[in-house]
Formats: sequence, C-alpha cells, structure tokens
Amino acid sequence: MEFKSFVFYLFSLLAVFGALRVVTARNPVHAVLFLVLAFVSAAGIWMLLEAEFLAITLVLVYVGAVMVLFLFVVMMLDINIDRLREGFWSYLPLGATVGALMVLEMGVILAGSYLGLFEHAIGAGSGESNVKAVGRLIYTDYVYPFELASIILLVGIIAAIALTGRKPKAGNKAIDPAQQVRVKASDRLRIVSMPIEKQE
Repeated sequence: MEFKSFVFYLFSLLAVFGALRVVTARNPVHAVLFLVLAFVSAAGIWMLLEAEFLAITLVLVYVGAVMVLFLFVVMMLDINIDRLREGFWSYLPLGATVGALMVLEMGVILAGSYLGLFEHAIGAGSGESNVKAVGRLIYTDYVYPFELASIILLVGIIAAIALTGRKPKAGNKAIDPAQQVRVKASDRLRIVSMPIEKQE
C-alpha cells in the first residue's frame, strides 16, 4: 500500500469515527470536540487532493465557527457557567486526545510532503498554487458573489449580537455618551451670588 493511500484511509477512519461520536455523545462538549476532529480529518483529505485553500478554509471557518456557535448557544440558553466550570478538568483527557490526533495528522501531511512520499508535491503541477488561482478568481470573476457573501455574514453577526444582547437593568449607572457630549458648562455650573458677612 502506498503512503498516500495509507494516509487517506487513516484520515477517513478518523473523520467517520469523529462524525459517529458527534451524534452518539451525550455530552455537548464532547460532541463539539469530536466535530472538530472530523473537520480536521476532512481538511487533511483535502490536502491530499492538493486543495490547500479548501483545507485551510475548512479549518479556519468551520473549526473556528463551531466554537463560536457553541459559545453562542451557551449564551442564548443562559446556562449556569459556574456549573460548567466545575467539570472543566474532566474534559482535559478527551480534549488532549483530540488535540494529539490533530497534531499527528498535521505531522503526517507535512512529513509526507517534505520527504516526497506523495506522488505529487502538494501545490505543485502547473507551477501556480491553487490558492493563488482561487484568489485570482474570487477577486475578478466572482467579486460580486464574494461581496454578497460578506454582507450576509455581516447581517448574521449583527443578528447574533441583537439576539444575545441584554437590556440594561433598572438600577444600573450607565451613561449615554451622546448626552455627555451635548452637555454645556452652563448646565453643570451655577454661580450663586451671596452677600459678604463680616464677623465682629
């Protein structure tokens, strides 16, 4: 069996295992960690297919978005954070295992490409990396859909902030900055004229 085929089967097994554990794990934190493992394994498969841009995008967007989404859900459900912190160290063995598997996957890809164990070097072929080709297409032929996607993401961010924003409590001491800017000196300072009193 070639080294490339071995790496493909290894990453595929890890991705399938992670996906199965996502739907079978009872603890939501464990499910998120296994989802991260599945995404990183899929990114490794994309790297084997010489699609570095898609692999990096999968890690940056989805792995980052999963954690943000998890925090968003925790904020929306108003879960008691103190109870979550109590069992924080119990998640350490699973988190360390998932992290070690991700480091192992990245090491296998980098070592294999460095030692020339793959049939083609990653990104080689036409003399131009696919990241450069995708970047040229995004900012020339597909610039308007790219801008539209960025606007949709901006609307999503604003909606998340609006949904999770809490109204100020009744007795808080918040100050409106606009009201502070409009203040005049005559509104804050009052000069009172008083007769002089002499002590005898």
